[in-house]
Amino acid sequence: MKKISLMAAAATVLLGASCTQRPDMRENPFFARWDTPHGVPPFDRIRPEHFKPAVEEGIRLENAEIEAIASDTSAPGFENVILAYDNSGQFLSRVMAVFNGLNNAETSPKLQSVDEELTPLLSRHNDEIALNPQLFDKIKAVYDRKDDLGLDARQTRLLEKIYRGFVRSGAGLNEADKAKLKELNERISMLSLRFGKNLLADNKAFVLTVADPEDLSGLPESVREAAAAEAKSRGLEGKWVFTLDKPSLIPFLQYADNRSLREKIYTGYLKRGDNGNENDNREIVKQLVQARAEKARLLGYETYAHFVLDRVMAKTPENVYGLLDQVWAPALERAQEELAEMKALKASEGTGNDFASWDWWYYAEKVRQAKYALDENMLRPYFSLETVREGIFTLAGRLYGLTFRPLPDAPKYHADNQVYEVTDRDGSHLGVLYLDFFPRPGKRGGAWCGSYRPQAYENGVRVAPVSTVVCNFTPPSGDAPALLSPDETETFFHECGHALHGLMSNVEYRGLRGVERDFVELPSQIMENWTTAPQFLKTYAKHYRTGEPIPDSLIVKMERSAKFNQGFMTVELLAASYIDMDIHTLKDTAGLDIEAFQQKKLGERDLIPEIEPRYRYPYFQHIFSGGYASGYYSYIWAEVLDADAFEAFAETGDIFNPETAASFRENILSKGGTEDGAVLYRNFRGKDPDRTPLLRNRGLIR
Repeated sequence: MKKISLMAAAATVLLGASCTQRPDMRENPFFARWDTPHGVPPFDRIRPEHFKPAVEEGIRLENAEIEAIASDTSAPGFENVILAYDNSGQFLSRVMAVFNGLNNAETSPKLQSVDEELTPLLSRHNDEIALNPQLFDKIKAVYDRKDDLGLDARQTRLLEKIYRGFVRSGAGLNEADKAKLKELNERISMLSLRFGKNLLADNKAFVLTVADPEDLSGLPESVREAAAAEAKSRGLEGKWVFTLDKPSLIPFLQYADNRSLREKIYTGYLKRGDNGNENDNREIVKQLVQARAEKARLLGYETYAHFVLDRVMAKTPENVYGLLDQVWAPALERAQEELAEMKALKASEGTGNDFASWDWWYYAEKVRQAKYALDENMLRPYFSLETVREGIFTLAGRLYGLTFRPLPDAPKYHADNQVYEVTDRDGSHLGVLYLDFFPRPGKRGGAWCGSYRPQAYENGVRVAPVSTVVCNFTPPSGDAPALLSPDETETFFHECGHALHGLMSNVEYRGLRGVERDFVELPSQIMENWTTAPQFLKTYAKHYRTGEPIPDSLIVKMERSAKFNQGFMTVELLAASYIDMDIHTLKDTAGLDIEAFQQKKLGERDLIPEIEPRYRYPYFQHIFSGGYASGYYSYIWAEVLDADAFEAFAETGDIFNPETAASFRENILSKGGTEDGAVLYRNFRGKDPDRTPLLRNRGLIR
């Protein structure tokens, strides 16, 4: 199948607009062909008021497509039922891809208001399709005859996936239970929307303003400059402002000598969504958990976790807990050793042996400097944003033959955007990549990869994707460029791994693009392995002023300290994974006190009091508004895969081995969900993954 330019592809999928458009349609970019470079969204012309009429038209078009399938009087078959369903709803999907991307990266009160209108509308629309008895009868008729239709493996998998999706969506329920399910789905969608909106508001509301320069003791100059710039932007010139955005929060916890201020900012972080104000998420969490549990029971599952895990690699809660338990014991032991070291250091300073969670980053940094003579600020000059970006592009070129060329004329949704055309080894167009790096009021926290257009096929030709990587990195300060911490550098590699997965996708059917939630982190997490590989570091980590590569002495220090603080990092990750599973394996949610429940469960596992889980329920966005409910364990599950997969490269003696890279692309990155993740992995590795590399990489076995 040949590839197609995105401009031509855009023309093939547009757009349901008729020759007699209403005036509001003629002014709306969603009702016109996009004459942008490679058909990217015309961000410069899209306004909040364009979304609702476009969504309403998308719903109308999809309803007509579904009605045509359901009312077709010819015999149900793959082409007129399964393929027709797989191709339906493209206009609506196109609109929502843009809306969701903007609402996460560049939201506004107007967009949030539109979201509140669209969420119940879309919930009802999706349910009307999923619970359409005539449509399901057609799908079931094809499914019941699947062995007699001469389908190939991909067609069979698409049929099975669609059929099971309808069953999981309640297509087999009686009318009363369908009505109940619709009500639950709408409630869940609105609660998730409110959770995310509250968290964004609470995150932006917290400000730590410092007026006394003595309170800045211990903070590096670059951190002070960034805080001064933040203060100036808020009309507080002459002061310093720290926020809960990670580039501000983490350095403060690492370096600020003022313990009471460390406590204040960390408490602000822990109390998000839990302040008894209009942004409080505690009641929302309780209602969400209850509604999810009711939905699972209605669909015949023991708990919501059983419902979610039934369609992913883990399959059961028991399998998830089995992995978590295996890693928890050695991680907790290692964290206790780390705590003892830090307490001893604190006592030697004459400040007592009392130790709190807001002390961990501060004394971990002191131990790192004392034990390994390594200060994070010694590394930052070698990891400017531009240097790291070019390192990632170089790695993608060495492994997969990709090239990244700036697209200066592409529309942007924010001035900070960087846009690149991605071409394949043979020079053909592969996709477009948007990059968005720094915190701002309209952007949610964290880092993620999204898609403004996923890869598809139209009339036998490939429609290339438009991917986006969004982060909240340390911004430039003074006359220096943005200098990334090791953690930010790893995050950049991670999210670009997701982007490469999307860009190199080559899947014929839309319904087979997605992979299991606990498999999707493999392509991202494997990229992290190259971040600090010595033979790669020398090629991309260069001083932003001199251009000199990172010296061997620093690389040695990085290698020696690579497993430092891994007990803490593993424990906080696993603690969050546990509480996600714990609350979603509840059978009875009556009278649930989420704080008491969390403390009880973590206490039963002997969590060190000085370590908080990475997320607490009121601000656990991944599971309450981010699609990871009963799935946060995926990060450690996928780390088993990525550590073992990187061994495949290391075993060749060349971490850039072209044959291994070609196999990873062919068997993992290009395949989407055309087979189960376990099968795809075995096709690449020739065996099931070994957990030993994970434990070794985290320093949990000696």
